[in-house]
Amino acid sequence: MGAMSKSPIGIAVDHGGFRLKQFVIGGVQEAGLRVLDLGTFSEEPVDYPDLAENLVAAIIGGKVQQGILVCGTGIGVAIAANRHRSIRAALCYDKETAELARQHNNANVLCLGGRKTNGHLAKEMVGIFLQTKFQGGRHTRRIKKLDRSFDCTMPVEELYDKDD
Repeated sequence: MGAMSKSPIGIAVDHGGFRLKQFVIGGVQEAGLRVLDLGTFSEEPVDYPDLAENLVAAIIGGKVQQGILVCGTGIGVAIAANRHRSIRAALCYDKETAELARQHNNANVLCLGGRKTNGHLAKEMVGIFLQTKFQGGRHTRRIKKLDRSFDCTMPVEELYDKDD
């Protein structure tokens, strides 16, 4: 199994992602994993940063290792989640990007656009994302550079090795 662990997969959606939520849950369950539903629970308008924060807190707190965020376009939740250290949220729009997000970027959060993604495609993308392993190798070096960029005390010229 390519998923990071048997821990549940956190799912958080705003009102723009609510209709896609059941497809996403189905994809997680078909991968043989449990769901930790972090909201929202209706199409009543909510603020996507709050829902992204629910998932980020679950990851940082160790309740889940991976998650899925959905808002209308996927852009807002991706921006909100990526503001946090150790979160690598990838906005994906097809099966290939879902696979590459894991293989090359070791993404731990899949972001989808609820108004932009067909339900059946979303379900397939979730399965691919959860089953795909990080390739490591040259990609590990790049992930380390992303992690270093969070160190605000480091001068920008020291963030990147000149040899890389």
